[in-house]
Formats: sequence, structure tokens, C-alpha cells
Amino acid sequence: MKKSIMAIAGSAAVALTLAACGSAPEDEATTDAGTEETSEEATEEGDGDMTAASDVKACMVSDAGGFDDQSFNQAGYEGLQMAEAELGVEINTLESASEADFGPNVESLVNDGCTYIIGVGFLLEQAIEDAATANPDLHFALIDSSFTDADGNVIELDNAKPLLFNTAEASYLAGYVAAGMSETGTVGTFGGLPIPSVTVFMDGFVDGVTKFNEDNGADVSVLGWNKESQDGSFSGGFDDQSAGQNITQGFIDQGADVVMPVAGPVGLGAASALESAGDGHYMIWVDSDGYLTTDYGSIILTSVMKEMGAAVFAAIEEQVNGEFTNAPYVGTLENDGVGLAPYHDFEDVIPAEVVSAVDELREQIISGEITVESDNSPS
Repeated sequence: MKKSIMAIAGSAAVALTLAACGSAPEDEATTDAGTEETSEEATEEGDGDMTAASDVKACMVSDAGGFDDQSFNQAGYEGLQMAEAELGVEINTLESASEADFGPNVESLVNDGCTYIIGVGFLLEQAIEDAATANPDLHFALIDSSFTDADGNVIELDNAKPLLFNTAEASYLAGYVAAGMSETGTVGTFGGLPIPSVTVFMDGFVDGVTKFNEDNGADVSVLGWNKESQDGSFSGGFDDQSAGQNITQGFIDQGADVVMPVAGPVGLGAASALESAGDGHYMIWVDSDGYLTTDYGSIILTSVMKEMGAAVFAAIEEQVNGEFTNAPYVGTLENDGVGLAPYHDFEDVIPAEVVSAVDELREQIISGEITVESDNSPS
């Protein structure tokens, strides 16, 4: 049964601290681009130098995956809902049916009186950047991407905050688990598009497999990604589940028995292929705990999680506290911004020595003894 991503994260994740953040509100997700609903305006006032919660209207625009994608859109939306419930801010949301909706949806929220507008996913970068430039008195945030100029160079906007996640660290642990569970000696990974917020997962996964090989004298190979050449398999987007099914079937045909798709809902197609392949075929989900948020928990070894909901909540909370800054937030293992989900049904299946090694590696990454290197990691 699918469950709330924020319920999975729990109250401890909400304590996640952002380096700096922005505004807050809440609302029901819409079903069509260009339509919107708003909650009743909260009346609770902040105290001291806090901004009155009723003065903050936090709003969110999804990418084409929608707020029920069982992945990052849903996680971000649930953080917004939590801000409404716990901080008393007003919220509003708009779902995007395609990229053509991004700019109009953001502009619609500006016109609706939103004071803090959050875009979910790198594809909204231009829409958020344009709106932030045109509305310097409002605050904005962008999940999973920095802001860049026409040449791709990272830039800063005074009123817009990137919410980023160094998923290479958690993917490193997932790669180790995948290699430790592979009976064929072949695992795979693929992405939706060749962008840093996707390939950073794949970099960490490859390095985790390499570490397992070094520790155990093994020779597990990875299909779908060459970290050195930054070349691999991509579905071409985040919507076509059949593409994920086809790529994964190709991996299975080459002997892969564990696959990590980094492609949002496309990963459901990968899950279908692995489930059809029968016993001994597993997957690693990303962004949320797929065991709880998808119908494929029986084949999910673990998940590489971004605590996006907690990051959104904390960003809005800081806006209410009058503490917005444009400094990027970067989620890591150390600050619990990224992590590895529980093994659930596989707690007694994954070899004890693999579980122990992963626990040790996590601590070594946090302490700095191990640095998971990826040119795609946010800084």
C-alpha cells in the first residue's frame, strides 16, 4: 500500500537544518494545469522578530510528474502540507501537465499573492529564475537544481534558494548493497536525463559497487553507466514507464539481477520488468522509500532517499522566522538530508556482513574518512 512520504520521514527528519531558507503556506494539489485551490488564511501570529504566519503564502509548482508521482514531487508537496498544518501558513499548488505549463503556472502563483514559490525539479529552473528576477520582493526556491546563466555557469539570485542533495553518498551505500545481493555478478542503473541531479546518483552507485569488489575480491559489473566517460543509458525523460521497462529488460537479458532506476515514475516500468523476471531480481528505488510509496515493495532492497519534504518544511519555517537566505541547502548523510531506507522485507536476507559494512561505510563518509567523489555533486 502506498503511504505518505513525509510520514515515512517522521518528525526527526523535520529537525533537518537548512543553511538558509524561505517562505511558507499549504493547499490541495490540483488535477489540471492552470487550476488552483487555496486553503483558508491562517491567523496565528508569530512573535518576536518572526513573520506572522498569515503573512506567508507558500506555493509550489510540480513538474510533469504531478504530486502523486510516488517520488520527488510528492515528497516536496507533503513538506508543503506539513508547513500548512504545523506552521499555520496558507498554501497553494499548481500541477504542470508539460514543460509549457511551468512559466504560466509560476506567474499564476505570483499573481495569486504567493510570497514564497517553490519549483519542484531542475526543469523549472528557467521559470523560477525568470520570476525571481521579475519579482525581487518575493522569495523563491528550486528543488534539485542550482541557478545557471546561458553558458551553464552557476549564479546566485538574491531572492531564490536552491535545495540540493548530495545523493552520491547514499547511492554509494546502495551500490554496495546491490553488489552484495547480486547472484549473477551484474547490476545496472539508468537515468531519466543526463543531468547532474540524476548522474550524481549513478556516480555514487558505481563507486559503491567498486568498493564492494575491493573489499571482497569480487568482480561485479555495472550496466548503464560509465562514471569515467559520463556515458550511459537514459529513458529520455521522467514519464514514459515503457522506456524504463525496455531498458531494464535489456539489462536483465545481459544478466543483471539488481537495477537502480533514477528516473522518477519511469522507475515503475523498471519495477514491472524486474517483477516479471521472477525470483532473484531486485531493484533499488530513489528519492523516497519505495517500499512504502510504490506497489513493488516485495522486490525493493532499499531506497536512496532525499528528504525533500523535510527540506521544504524547514525552508518555509525559516521564512516564517524571518531568516531567509539564498545560500544553497545541501542534503548529506551527515545532516540527514539524504539516506538509505530500511531494508524492510530484506532485513534477514541481505548478508549480515554487507549490512555491517554499509553501516561502517556510512560512518566513514560522515566522518570524512571516505569522500564519495562526483563532479555532479552539489557544492
